[in-house]
Amino acid sequence: MGNPQTELIREFDRLIRRDPGKRGLIDSEARFGPLCTDHLLHAAQDLVQAGTHVAITTGFYIPAAEIPSAETDGPPGSILLAMVLQECGIQTSIVTDALCAPVVAATARAFAYPENQIDVIEGDDPDWVTRFYATRKVSHLVAVERVGPSHTPDSWGRQERVAGLEPTAFHEKVPCDHHDRCHNMRGEIIDSHTAPLHQLFERLPDFFPEAKSIGVGDGGNEIGMGAIAWEELARRIASAHAGLIPCRVATDWNIVAGTSNWGALALAASVALLKDQSATLFRWQREEQLRILEVMVREANAVDGVTRQREATVDGLPFLTYMQPWEGILSFLTS
Repeated sequence: MGNPQTELIREFDRLIRRDPGKRGLIDSEARFGPLCTDHLLHAAQDLVQAGTHVAITTGFYIPAAEIPSAETDGPPGSILLAMVLQECGIQTSIVTDALCAPVVAATARAFAYPENQIDVIEGDDPDWVTRFYATRKVSHLVAVERVGPSHTPDSWGRQERVAGLEPTAFHEKVPCDHHDRCHNMRGEIIDSHTAPLHQLFERLPDFFPEAKSIGVGDGGNEIGMGAIAWEELARRIASAHAGLIPCRVATDWNIVAGTSNWGALALAASVALLKDQSATLFRWQREEQLRILEVMVREANAVDGVTRQREATVDGLPFLTYMQPWEGILSFLTS
């Protein structure tokens, strides 16, 4: 019989590996098998063993919404994760860009997370990464639903190829003008609405060689997904533009979930379990989670990333459906 905590974290992982809207990577697992097995477990274990300051990047801007704004997936998971890490004695900060900052700030206020621990990056200063790392000693860098740039021939060439999948398809499916560009799930380039926060991940080893990185995503275009081969993602992404979408930026661990918020919540629960701090998780029951989403919409015009509507939902899911993985995690902790 395995370690009870290890098995419980694997149960958390199973709970977040559902895709009721059949729009993300998780829906492909029934056909092609699981992605990034035990990455949730290993990421949580490393945070517990070595976490001192965790910087969490988040914010995905939806320019085509009726009122352009950041989406509801990402910020609440990120800030709940930060709150739990701090309860466990680990310092945190949140990193976003100017376009997403209003939603991230509103989410922080709803959680009573200190707004002075939010860094807003413009990204047009060539020395911004150096300045960022000069003021904090980061042990872990986390991305939650944060878009990153697509593959180039060089990044694709450095990946380990997948047996049985045709490698030459990359050159056919990814035109030159789509190399190294951030895409939404519709295959549209959104660089003009996305500060290059991915550079924090690419340059992390230059400043803190021992630091580790964690990605949390659901669609394939998020920072962290470079841990999965382009061919694997291209055959799994439910989009006519699947070849354009995969992000090239890899992380040490990449947590794949039905929504990115679920991945962040499961990571928070896993760290709390390992730190014997699970009681803190019960502050964030259904009513509180709904209140936070409503604050995001009311105060900052947050939108559902799938419907593009200004509503207190996540990725087009009914609220009670959205709550099921989190309530399942809490149920396991009381059984």
